[in-house]
Amino acid sequence: MIDKIKNLFNLYFSFAKIGTFTIGGGLAMMPMMQSELIEKRKWITDEELIDYYAVGQSTPGIVAVNVATFVGYKQMGIIGGIFATLGMVTPSLVIIMILASLINSINDFPIIQKALKGINVAVAALLTSTIINFMKKTIKKFTNAIFMMISFLLVFVFKLPSFWIILFALLIGVVLTYKEKKKVAAVEEDSKKIDGEGK
Repeated sequence: MIDKIKNLFNLYFSFAKIGTFTIGGGLAMMPMMQSELIEKRKWITDEELIDYYAVGQSTPGIVAVNVATFVGYKQMGIIGGIFATLGMVTPSLVIIMILASLINSINDFPIIQKALKGINVAVAALLTSTIINFMKKTIKKFTNAIFMMISFLLVFVFKLPSFWIILFALLIGVVLTYKEKKKVAAVEEDSKKIDGEGK
């Protein structure tokens, strides 16, 4: 029982740390998640983190919160998902409430505006690093690279809403997976027939 409580608080504080010290949204949190969840805690693998991000992007809600829920659930079931989610959202709630009381006075302090501009640059660098990491780990075939370029053009050039890109990618993934499983099943069936004839 004590170990279970300890593990729950480890989940909570790990995600609270991620939520406190990363700025820029779900994708910008990925380097911190890799460091905390994969390298330090060994809770998940790189492939699982990418899968969680993909599913989190395709489902309602905030990506980082969805990922926290997935990781918590994998570790300790429903209660783990709850603690991980609470850990992720607690710092944001506290910081937002503090900023809400100060938001009207931010314009009176030029140094704060300059600090925010600096943060924007840092976030852009984090997002660039995250995108490069995603590319290295997900683009393993030429067709993946083609899909990536098409998606980029549709969003950046033709301004197509990302929702449609995600939905289209989801459909393509389902179709390709179905075809691959069908091909594997056919090969296994042929192999059984050959073995049967050999006997």
